[in-house]
Amino acid sequence: MDAIQNSMNQLQKIFTDRMDRYQSDLQASAPSTTISNLNSEFSTFRSYIMTALQSLQEQINLLAQQTDNMEMHSRRKMLLLHGLPEESNEDTVAVLVKTVTDRMKISGFTKNDISRCHRMGRKTATSNRPRPLLLKLRDQEVRSKIWFSKTVLKGSGLTISEFLTKSRHDAFMAAREKYGVNKCFTKLGFVFVIAGDGKRHRISSLYDLNKISSDDVPKPGMSKETASSTRSKRTGISKK
Repeated sequence: MDAIQNSMNQLQKIFTDRMDRYQSDLQASAPSTTISNLNSEFSTFRSYIMTALQSLQEQINLLAQQTDNMEMHSRRKMLLLHGLPEESNEDTVAVLVKTVTDRMKISGFTKNDISRCHRMGRKTATSNRPRPLLLKLRDQEVRSKIWFSKTVLKGSGLTISEFLTKSRHDAFMAAREKYGVNKCFTKLGFVFVIAGDGKRHRISSLYDLNKISSDDVPKPGMSKETASSTRSKRTGISKK
């Protein structure tokens, strides 16, 4: 925060000095000063302002990423269980233990492995859809065991996902829409995207997603090989 504040102060001083100098030059200019000269001066100053703002935006993105990393670190032992039927006055801990031991076949899992367990969000009378169950485990190893055993739930109506931050969740949903559900997955709190060129990209925000070249998005009906060939022709690079 101190670094950003210092940058803001420096930018404010530079902007003020440049504007004062520009105003003084205009007042000292002869009446014959042409519009083209004014346009040239303004274009130069505008370019400088845009460069400075871009630098500031990059610092803000860095700060947001650091904050997001800390928040995601605090969620490293958490998971979300979706699709589990919900009942009134249910014992969520007992329900979770039964699900993990009986349906996921993880023996030795007890309530002592659970740090916290509750439904997410507020229950509404207009929705019959069960709310996700948030579980926080006491041990990272137990969390990993449940996470990597989630495939046994395929076809059961139950799914397990990571408890992503809002930034990463938004990036994940946008990536699925852009590249397809089968090309995106999460692991250890990061979002991974397999782009049109077959390369795997690790992202944690929409900013990271937007940095992936638009050339990596295959057009409808275009195969990965065709898209790669098209990129090569545009860049003048031929495959041998």
